[in-house]
Amino acid sequence: MHVRRTRIALTLLAMVVMGAAAERTQALAAPEPAATEPATAGVAGADESLLGVKQDESEAPDSVEQGQTQMADSFDRRPIQSLLSESRFVGLRDTTFSVQLRSFYEDIDNFNDTESRAWTVGGLAGVKTGYFANFLALGVTGYTSQALDAPLDRSGTKLLRDDQKPYSVIGELYGQFRLTDEILAIAGRRGFNTPFINTQDSLMTPNTFQVYAVQGVVGESDDAALRFAAGYVDKIKPRNSEDFESMATAAGAPAGVVRGVDVVGGNYKLGAFSIGAIDYYSKDVINIAYTEITYVVPLANRMRVTLSAQYADQRSVGDDLLTGKSFQTDQGGMKADLAMGPVLLTAARTQTAIGTRGSNGSGTSMINPWGGYPGYTAVQVEDFYRAGENATMLRLAYNFPRVTGLSAYGLWVHGSSPDVVKQYAQTEYDLNLEWIPKIAALRGLKLRARYGHVSQAGPSNEHEDDLRLIAYYELR
Repeated sequence: MHVRRTRIALTLLAMVVMGAAAERTQALAAPEPAATEPATAGVAGADESLLGVKQDESEAPDSVEQGQTQMADSFDRRPIQSLLSESRFVGLRDTTFSVQLRSFYEDIDNFNDTESRAWTVGGLAGVKTGYFANFLALGVTGYTSQALDAPLDRSGTKLLRDDQKPYSVIGELYGQFRLTDEILAIAGRRGFNTPFINTQDSLMTPNTFQVYAVQGVVGESDDAALRFAAGYVDKIKPRNSEDFESMATAAGAPAGVVRGVDVVGGNYKLGAFSIGAIDYYSKDVINIAYTEITYVVPLANRMRVTLSAQYADQRSVGDDLLTGKSFQTDQGGMKADLAMGPVLLTAARTQTAIGTRGSNGSGTSMINPWGGYPGYTAVQVEDFYRAGENATMLRLAYNFPRVTGLSAYGLWVHGSSPDVVKQYAQTEYDLNLEWIPKIAALRGLKLRARYGHVSQAGPSNEHEDDLRLIAYYELR
């Protein structure tokens, strides 16, 4: 089974590479367009002539894992000009529509020798009005995931419901209130992105939340900005569910415990320096505090080093309703990214405390019930946050010449033996390939292939394999 799945992965990766190569050949043979996308898109204040970037050269990718949200990407990051433009939308006249089709195939060989497999099709359709009376905009988004192939005895992919049945749901239904040109209030069901509460949009459909919040930006300029959010998150719709449930229930609290989460946080950026912090408080359930700091050091032409550090603390509060007793644990991490033109080299290290010991003598692992885990060593399959676990990651990413639309990365993570009964050291290897065609006939299409292999030490030396093949198509 492992050999078959590996061959499928390599075959699909080869097909994507050949398609990108053919597209590059076609693009090189065609006349140059009159206007091209800047090679330094997304690099603030970049000057192409100063950076020495040629027309077809790509900038380095980032090292944020799909489905994660870091502090600098929290609170719907948008520049003032986007907010100003949005604030001038007028009611139905400026209504916008979004439709994205998705098809997802996932095949997992689990540690316990079972298999999880599904092939699905679906996506989202949404509409958002402009502002009525220059104050209130309304939005609604529907999501669906339908089975193309989903054997009942192969559940566990989270592409469908737990019983392998399809689902459809109105995941977003909200009002957005313009308080100022830079500050918005939101109320209702919608996506919300912070490090520990986020959409985790790496499968068929995202998490969405019943949320009441204020978020925005203060004093944004070319060199500085303070982004913030404060609010209350009452419920979550998990990625493969049709129903919203209490945040406490999603965290694992016993039946009958209904609690939401108070959230307050901000991120300040000044030039190459960024620092942020956020706190999540669920009464009688859990308190999570998270902080992250980043500094970018420019080196030679098209080279830079980005240094990052993070810290998360989790502890019980009030009546300890989550586990019935008090607990505390934490995790710290460091990451260094070296960008050299289109290449990114990443090294990261995280260390999880043993924390409060339980009745079985095990320490307390971190928990992550409301989105993608923000840890620097959390990757496709494993999060590497077990009690007492130290993890090291090495990652190599490359953006091929822009005309190909191709990017790739591979990584290795090793986690030490945790302080948890009957759990062992793990090593994960991931390979990811993405192709965004640049030719007009395929505009809006994105193909992604992901393969993860986890090897676990111990008496039986177990293995897990996770193959994912994804197609996205944005209707324009």
